[in-house]
Amino acid sequence: MHLAPIDWVIVAICLVLCFGPALFFTRRSSKNTSEFFASGRSVPWWLAGISMVATTFSADTPNLVAQFVRQQGVAGNWQWWAFVLTGVATVFFYARLWRRSAVLTDLEFYELRYSGRAAGVIRGFRAVYLGLLFNCLILATVSLAACKIAAILFNMKEWQTLLLLGGLNVVFAAESG
Repeated sequence: MHLAPIDWVIVAICLVLCFGPALFFTRRSSKNTSEFFASGRSVPWWLAGISMVATTFSADTPNLVAQFVRQQGVAGNWQWWAFVLTGVATVFFYARLWRRSAVLTDLEFYELRYSGRAAGVIRGFRAVYLGLLFNCLILATVSLAACKIAAILFNMKEWQTLLLLGGLNVVFAAESG
């Protein structure tokens, strides 16, 4: 596929929109852990909630939706439209409560909510299930989608895509959380 100059301009604008705020807030994010992970708790609860929901959409989401429609017709869309309800609940209920609890991570929340052995079991289960199994599976599907997209748009090999995107993610996370 050949990209026209306007395509490259759009790519550059997207990168600036993504990395601009990160680079702008670099100094602020390096002050302390709360600034790095939660913007010093200065973000409104509704924006934090929208951000949490937005992170569930990635390069593999259109592929998943296309698969639903290909295999089950338009009715297959209900599988992902159902997530709108949980997204709305996250934004309007969960985000406000999360902010009020003053925790930075879900494991801190479990520590606050539960105590003793039950809290340890829940933290251990979530660490293994989400940290090892679920997150690795999601990372693999998103990486596969990114490799397929980059191969078509930029004629990049898989290792090049993973190296480039991995580097961008490291810089982004290291600079502003």
